[in-house]
Amino acid sequence: MAETQKNNPLHGKTLEAILTELVEYYGWEELGYKININSFNHEPSIKSSLKFLRKTPWAHEKVEGLYLYTFNR
Repeated sequence: MAETQKNNPLHGKTLEAILTELVEYYGWEELGYKININSFNHEPSIKSSLKFLRKTPWAHEKVEGLYLYTFNR
């Protein structure tokens, strides 16, 4: 398993850490524009966003994709 994770840029990063870095970089308003989900646009918080992202695979994938696009260029 360690061999398959060696080249994974998200290995060891929690969803909370990823989301926190994106919020610090973009802010909630820009993040909500880039990924249009209610938990980013209406009374956003890390807690409510994590709850939604953990239940919604497509949104989770978009957040990870934006993170990789933003920080791994």
